[in-house]
Amino acid sequence: MPLDLPTLAIASTAAYLLALLSAVAGFGGGVLLLPVFTALFGLRAAVPMLTLTQLSSNTARVWLNRRELRWGLVGWFALGAVPLAVAGGLLLAHAPLDPLKRLLGAFLIGVVSWRRFRPHPRKPADPAFAAVGAASGFGSALVGSVGPLTAPFFLAYGLTRAAYIGTEAAAALSMHLAKIAAYGTGDLLTTTVLVYGLVLTPATLAGAWTGKRLLNRISDRLFVHLVEAGLLISGLLFLLGF
Repeated sequence: MPLDLPTLAIASTAAYLLALLSAVAGFGGGVLLLPVFTALFGLRAAVPMLTLTQLSSNTARVWLNRRELRWGLVGWFALGAVPLAVAGGLLLAHAPLDPLKRLLGAFLIGVVSWRRFRPHPRKPADPAFAAVGAASGFGSALVGSVGPLTAPFFLAYGLTRAAYIGTEAAAALSMHLAKIAAYGTGDLLTTTVLVYGLVLTPATLAGAWTGKRLLNRISDRLFVHLVEAGLLISGLLFLLGF
């Protein structure tokens, strides 16, 4: 299929900038990229296309932070995420998305408020991440990205910077692979989705690399503030229906 060059330029610029954001904050890129892709391609194409760009972005973040990964948490997360991501992916063609988005938005804003009142929450047990993965996998398959949903749990576990970025990316990677399989079964991986997913990969890889360079320059305290700011922005976008 012929590529529309202005559309490709807009999508590539957005993919680069938001992959950079994800590499610094651990999430947020997918949530902010979804409205861009929806405006360019329509919602049903935007969600699987976003998954393909997140696949390359997360793979890059896993590799760049590979020495700090917590594989035990990744395993527990995948245990819940994979089956629910498949179920959500199969439901995408018919699911009502707006109510779910607004529920997630209210949850994220509530999480930040809760963290302000309880700045030192109890560390969750490793098996609890199976439930986190299940909720994330199902929601992500339906609305494209719920990365902010996982952030409070990884932060409460005590992960910061490279350990947080790499572990969250590896956990998300298992979820995105399951979603792609489900989208393929549901005939959502059209030629347009596959072509744009491929040609946007260099932009997402470049953004992840740039973000990794920036991550090495910030403190743990600033990192947590950036994550919380991202949670608030993501929550507001969900509430507004983006």
